[in-house]
Amino acid sequence: MMPLADRRMARALEVARTTPPGDVPVGAVIYDALGREVGHGVNRREASGDPTAHAEVEALRAAARTLGAWRLDGCELVVTLEPCTMCAGAILGARVRSLVFGAFEPKTGAVGSLFDALRDPRHLHIVEVRAGVREAECAALLTEFFADLRSPETQLLSPPEAGGGSLGTTKFTDRII
Repeated sequence: MMPLADRRMARALEVARTTPPGDVPVGAVIYDALGREVGHGVNRREASGDPTAHAEVEALRAAARTLGAWRLDGCELVVTLEPCTMCAGAILGARVRSLVFGAFEPKTGAVGSLFDALRDPRHLHIVEVRAGVREAECAALLTEFFADLRSPETQLLSPPEAGGGSLGTTKFTDRII
C-alpha cells in the first residue's frame, strides 16, 4: 500500500493538472486532523489577474471557508512545489500543523531552498515539513509546462508581454531536506 504522503501528493498532482491554461501548474490540497480534504487550489495569477492567487493561498482560503475559521490548527497542506515567501507567511498565519511538498524551487523557495521561513525557531508557530515527496513527478509537470511555454510555436502565439518566452529557466533539484 502506498504511504499516506504519496497518496496525498497524488491528489495534489491531480489538482495541479486542472490549473487554467497559462498559469504554472501547481496544486495544493489541505486535509483536516481527521484526514478529510477540506480545501484545494491551483495557481490562478494569470487567469484572475491576482498576484496572490497562488495554489497554497487558494487552498487556505477554501479550507477556511469549509471549516468556518481562519485557524487551520491540525491541518496538513500538501503542495506540488515548495512554497514561496508569501505562501510560507500565509501558512504560518493560518497555523497549519504540517506541510508536505514535492519539487524544490531553487529561485523562490522559502522552505529550504533560499531560506526556511517555516522552521525558524523565532516564530511562535513552527510547521512540520516533509520535502521531496514524489519530487520527480512534481518537477516533471513543471518542466513540461516551461518547455511548452518556450517552444517556438508557443512563442509565436504568445508575445513576451503575455508571458511567452519571458521567464527564466527553472531547474528543479534532487535535494531533500
